[in-house]
Amino acid sequence: MEALTWAGPTGTFLGPIGLILVIAFAVAVVAMLVLSVVAAPEAVRTGRDLAARPSGAFGLSEAAVRWTGLALLGYVVVWLIAGIVLPYGQAGIIGAVIKRFLPVWIALALTFGLSLAFKRRLGLYGKLFDSTIGMIGFGLVMFWVFTAAFAGLFDWVATHQPLTAVSGLKNEVPGVPMPQAEVVGPGAHYLFGGDNLARDVFSRMVYGSVIVIVIAPFATIFAFMVGITLGLPAGYYGGRLDMFLSFLANLILAFPVILLFYLLVTPEMVQTGLPSYMAMALFIFPLIFAAVFINSRWHTQPKVRTPILIVVLAVLGIVYLSAISQRGTPLNFLPGWLDLFNIPGGILVVFVSVVFVNSPTVFRIVRGLAMDIKTRDYVAAAQTRGEGPWYIMLWEILPNARGPLIVDFCLRVGYTTILLGTLGFFGLGLPPESPDWGSTINLGRRLLSIYPHPAIVPAVALLSLVLGLNLLADGLREESLKD
Repeated sequence: MEALTWAGPTGTFLGPIGLILVIAFAVAVVAMLVLSVVAAPEAVRTGRDLAARPSGAFGLSEAAVRWTGLALLGYVVVWLIAGIVLPYGQAGIIGAVIKRFLPVWIALALTFGLSLAFKRRLGLYGKLFDSTIGMIGFGLVMFWVFTAAFAGLFDWVATHQPLTAVSGLKNEVPGVPMPQAEVVGPGAHYLFGGDNLARDVFSRMVYGSVIVIVIAPFATIFAFMVGITLGLPAGYYGGRLDMFLSFLANLILAFPVILLFYLLVTPEMVQTGLPSYMAMALFIFPLIFAAVFINSRWHTQPKVRTPILIVVLAVLGIVYLSAISQRGTPLNFLPGWLDLFNIPGGILVVFVSVVFVNSPTVFRIVRGLAMDIKTRDYVAAAQTRGEGPWYIMLWEILPNARGPLIVDFCLRVGYTTILLGTLGFFGLGLPPESPDWGSTINLGRRLLSIYPHPAIVPAVALLSLVLGLNLLADGLREESLKD
């Protein structure tokens, strides 16, 4: 069987067109930047708004950027269609990869189509689609979310298992065929080549997204639960409670974040059982938050409040006990028939560490927002109506702080993704055979000058996800400021 080239036979036609479009777009962008600098003094002197009234050479350069950008977008769409429609191998490695991501493209198309159709009914999320930057960031993030979902739940995207090694494919280049492969199709090639243990780089990249998408957002959600539950009363009440909680937060923040992270995930610290006890303390906050949230909303209707509290706390309680009861740790107390799941030791340590490190920062943000918003007139009106403190905090202050918190959440998921990559790069936390992007980059960088693909592929994946989160945060910030 022959090896795949990057573009295959289709590239002989589409390749030169793409090169011309890239050069034209780059020239147009440079021309617009140069002309904007040259035209700016004239615009100031005459009082014109250069951005609002582009004219002359600057207007032409702006139009050139717009049309060449649209042409590049159309070119990408043509490649996507070619990769999906053409037989396997006709569009090379690019087409084969596009075909493997077909479920992801369908999910993205449905998500964007429905969101654009009903965006006026979707609040801040719908307004996100009025921002080009926000849409690009949302698309990048959802690409990896859908990739992780389809790879983890249905095994639809990857071509091989992440730990499967094939003899003879060690450090092979992208597009190398499988030995003795008889059928041309998915799994017949290592699309992005093999790593130093003869495993498929493409499949490890796909399965690595599962680890990142599971840990980073959920750990950040737990950190926000801790920060909101403690930050709201600290900012609202002030006084000694604020001083005590702020002292604890500053005590944790006094340590360098990376150093504190390393200390928490070292094997010696894990053997003491400290991560399990930290999980027992940190994982209780969602229960506290849910109980206070429900009680504050229906405290005047005990017949409604009590059944809801019992059901919610019973479900969350079982999940909480299952999360902290781990085999091989001092907290292995739950019987097997009641233990819903068992979090692997490495993932639990990293998860707890992320929550512990991020919680103080979230606490300080929520505390500052609560101190500012509690002086507003609508809070005074709620106090005049006789509403309780927790009702005011959760139903008056928190909804009006959602803009900054949503933006910070997106940025913090990006920071957490980088932290996970850093830990994996240094071999801390997750097991060595884990396909997470940081560990894969670390394994590939040892032969970077000879075989760059094992390190470059997960590095680009990590870069694209973090870039998407940052762009999404910028889009949300832009739209939230318009409210």
